[in-house]
Amino acid sequence: MSLEGAAFAILLICVFLIIRLYLVVKTGPKLKPGSKGPIAVLVVAGSGGHTTEILRLMESLSAAYTPRHYVIADTDQMSEEKISTFESSKQHSDSGSQFTICRIPRSREVHQSWSSSVGSTLNALQYSLPLVFRLRPDVVLCNGPGTCVPLCVAGLLLGILGMKKVLIVYVESICRVHTLSLTGKILYPISDYFFVQWSSLRDKYPKSIFMGRIV
Repeated sequence: MSLEGAAFAILLICVFLIIRLYLVVKTGPKLKPGSKGPIAVLVVAGSGGHTTEILRLMESLSAAYTPRHYVIADTDQMSEEKISTFESSKQHSDSGSQFTICRIPRSREVHQSWSSSVGSTLNALQYSLPLVFRLRPDVVLCNGPGTCVPLCVAGLLLGILGMKKVLIVYVESICRVHTLSLTGKILYPISDYFFVQWSSLRDKYPKSIFMGRIV
C-alpha cells in the first residue's frame, strides 16, 4: 500500500471513530436504564471527600442498581473500609444486594506533575479497559477523582465499538462553586448526564443539570 493510501485509510478510520463518538454521546440521554431489569453500575470512589460524597449519593439509589462495582485506586485503603461499612448496612434492608470492590492504578497522585500524569493515566487505562469490558456496566457513576477518567474512556469505547452503550453520569463535587474540576472539564463533553450543585456552574455550562445540593 502506498503512503497516500495508508494516510487515506487512517483518515477514514479517524472520521468513522469521530462519527461513532458523536452518535454515542448524543444518544445517551435518550436511554432509560432500569426499564428492562437491574442496572449494573460501576461506581468510581476517590480518596477522602470524593468517597464520602459518592456514598451519600448511593444511599438514594434504589435496589434496582445491582450489581454495584466499586473501583478505587490501588493505594487507597480508607475508601475500601467506607464502602464495606456502607454495603454492610445496606444489606440489612436489601438481602439481594451484590457488590464488588476493584482496584486500578491511580491516574494522578496529589501534587503529581502534569507531564508525568500522562504516563500514569495511560497505565491506569490499560487496567481500566479489560475491567470495564469484563463487567460491562450499564452506568458509570463518578464525582471527580482522576481515576474515573480512564474508566469513562473505557466505557465510551464500548459504545464506539458497538458492543454496549454505557451511560456516563458525572456529579461535580459540592465544593466546586464557580469552576469545574479538571476531571469535570475533561468529562463534560462526553458525559451523558452532568450534574452540578451550584447554579453559577449551570449558567456557565449549559449542558449541565442543576438540581440543588444532591449530596
